Amino acid sequence: MGLSKYILACTLCVSQLSVFAQSDLLDKKLRNYVKEFNANDNEAVINKISNAQSADWMAANVPLLDCPDKEIEEKYYFRWWSYRKHIKDTPEGTIVTEFIEPVKHAAKYNAISCALGHHLYEGRWIKNNDFLKEYVNFWLYKADVGEKKPRFHQFSSWLDDALLAYYKVNPDKEYIKSIIADLDKDFQKWEQDRKLANGLFWQHDVKDGMEESVSGSRVDKNMRPTINAYMYANAVALSTFADILGDQALKAKYQAKAEEIRKLTINELWDKDEQFFKTKLAKTNQLHEAREAIGFVPWYFNLPLDQKEYAQAWNQLLDTAGFKAKWGLTTAERREPTFRTRGSGHGCEWDGAIWPFATTQTLRGLANLLTNYKHHAKVDKNVFYNELHKYAWSQQMYGKPYIGEYQDESNGEWLKGDHPRSKFYNHSAFMDHVIQDLIGFKPRLDAAFDIDPLIPDGKWDYFCLDNLTYQGKQVKILWDKTGKHYQQGKGFKVFVDGKLVAKKSSIKPLRVKL
Repeated sequence: MGLSKYILACTLCVSQLSVFAQSDLLDKKLRNYVKEFNANDNEAVINKISNAQSADWMAANVPLLDCPDKEIEEKYYFRWWSYRKHIKDTPEGTIVTEFIEPVKHAAKYNAISCALGHHLYEGRWIKNNDFLKEYVNFWLYKADVGEKKPRFHQFSSWLDDALLAYYKVNPDKEYIKSIIADLDKDFQKWEQDRKLANGLFWQHDVKDGMEESVSGSRVDKNMRPTINAYMYANAVALSTFADILGDQALKAKYQAKAEEIRKLTINELWDKDEQFFKTKLAKTNQLHEAREAIGFVPWYFNLPLDQKEYAQAWNQLLDTAGFKAKWGLTTAERREPTFRTRGSGHGCEWDGAIWPFATTQTLRGLANLLTNYKHHAKVDKNVFYNELHKYAWSQQMYGKPYIGEYQDESNGEWLKGDHPRSKFYNHSAFMDHVIQDLIGFKPRLDAAFDIDPLIPDGKWDYFCLDNLTYQGKQVKILWDKTGKHYQQGKGFKVFVDGKLVAKKSSIKPLRVKL
């Protein structure tokens, strides 16, 4: 062997050893976290995957994270560990629960549809995730069988949109083909039940999963930004699925519906004076005075136009009289006169307290604004990062990782206390924010993906996201400012199935074709 070939071979061997060492490091990190989580848990409920099995299951199934922000890193692993607890086998297929303990308002098997969208957005990153199709089928075909009242439509839903997000990561054309007619019928059912003569959709706040809210009602047919944004997103998803399946008539039908809902939401629910999406009240046909976090939901689905006027809504995240608080983002603006006045005597309080469900929607809306829009008002990557970090930090109780129902915005107290039903409350997302927004992995419909991180410039000297399964490939994203942390050289690198496919000297947006 010539000297140059010998040197090259040695270099490749050293590189491979570095890769193996790095994989061992991430596996060890995961197992150390799981050991800690298991030690703090009495495991009152065991579903499909026990605590004893959790480390092996996570090592085989979830993307592995290494980063210098230990709050984000710890809660990333904690939330995967917690999500795993909710995967449940039933006689009618595998489902994902919301409450770990049985609750009275659940359907059979303790199933609740409220956070279905969050479950799919999170679960799409699991390597062996075919069970999510069983979960979707449960809601489409089985949940209401034998029930006295509807269970699937017990809560608002962005199922079709979440299915599209799942499809981009795990494309299965035959599965979509098998359910598209029923998704079409389901949309029509929502129109029949919730669409008003003016074209807008209405919903009770309790059926948005958001009782007791400032602008909400359990009896009035108020037109809320939530359900209208959900139905817009569902229409977009159905149009996209129809296009994939070659059904041009169905595509055109849902394109038209999406544009109608978008136009009505902007024209009817946007308060031009206070620059915010608001609830329109059925009794007065006027917008409610208060800004609520539901006004950010349209950006979760990229509904608003890319204009300065609409971007101004996001400045409320910077205002302590708006939504900014020590422990997170509130569900109503803090200047609202009735802020936090509805909690006495009721189990839920959406009039200001922090709800991870709403934080999830707001953070995704903010990420979409920063990534997909030119007009950002005063918010930037630092705002997103700080709020994501705060969200991670807030998921604690007595100094240990915890996720519950809702929180005091000033002191971080979980307002249900250490109630067994609230423990491991699977009513929000977190890992999806780290993967899609912070690291910036953007799935696509074609055989490609984009990376557009929201990590502020100079914030991190290193990070690695490994073991990410995408369209049947294994993806690793790595950043090492000095080249010394991972011993694989300087720069921002992307590997697919172990092969280096993209490299930049700094963290910059890029596209990778498979």
